[in-house]
Amino acid sequence: MQWLIFALLSAAFAALVAIFGKIGLQNVDSHTATAIRAVVMAVFLIVIVLVEGKLNNFKTILINNKAVFYIVLSGIAGALSWLFYFVALKGAKVSQIVPIDRLSVVFALLLAFLFLHEKITWQGWLGAGLVVVGGVLIALGK
Repeated sequence: MQWLIFALLSAAFAALVAIFGKIGLQNVDSHTATAIRAVVMAVFLIVIVLVEGKLNNFKTILINNKAVFYIVLSGIAGALSWLFYFVALKGAKVSQIVPIDRLSVVFALLLAFLFLHEKITWQGWLGAGLVVVGGVLIALGK
């Protein structure tokens, strides 16, 4: 059940990303802002790794070509997600962008089904449908 606490914390901090990002993007280029955000995140996470004494884990990961390949792909996907997210935040309201961005839940479900062969129950499919409907209603509602 610990995963649920971490998932809720992730959601809460993701909400803060939208709020702080929107405030920070005033009169600032979105790509430059995204680059600064990435540097801050990298430095912060490296400090966490150092404090936890896990620097040796880099060596373990770097010798695993498959892991490195997919971690790099994940990094590229994350960077593209941030770039598009900040461009979208620059041009619209947080209340419009965030619900559409959270459709990533539906995309992740579909991709996990297709590529990871995860089983999705009818409740999962129903929930995904509700996320789509809810996201569209919130984003496009007046």
